[in-house]
Amino acid sequence: MGLIDTVFSAVFGSGRNVIRETAEVFRENAESAGRRDLDRLSAALSQHAAEFRETRSPFDTLIDGINRLPRPMLAFGTIGLFVAAMVEPLWFAERMQGLALVPEALWWLMGAVVSFYFGARHQLKGQQFQQDIARTLAQVPVVVTHPATLTVPEPEIEATLTADDGAPNPALDDWRRTNLA
Repeated sequence: MGLIDTVFSAVFGSGRNVIRETAEVFRENAESAGRRDLDRLSAALSQHAAEFRETRSPFDTLIDGINRLPRPMLAFGTIGLFVAAMVEPLWFAERMQGLALVPEALWWLMGAVVSFYFGARHQLKGQQFQQDIARTLAQVPVVVTHPATLTVPEPEIEATLTADDGAPNPALDDWRRTNLA
């Protein structure tokens, strides 16, 4: 065995790459990092798909209906208080005296509950708004080609949504089923 073979077997070893292993101490292995990122993304997407499925059960629909009640109840309740103050001032005064006896900590708790409820709703509506904007912007090229009518013919939508190479695209097919149905 020659000197070069001895040096190569010392550096690279049999089945090992000493240079790569030493470099990975100072710099992350890009291939391994990509594999970890892919695994993390796949797990997140699987969890998201399981949590936010498209088919909604009657229970989901019921809970969504219940979640929509607090805003109108607060609005109409406040209007009702103004009406009650004008129609029955003594009844209203008795109720307000009762409210004056509520401890301050309970008011803080009520404020936190209402703030979190409306804050979460604000965030959800903001995300839905961004999705609506994206959906609208996706239609801009079609609308620009037909400014006179501002109606988009169905074949034109299909033409803009086909893949460039004509290969099947499962994500696009799924989007078509949900948005063009």
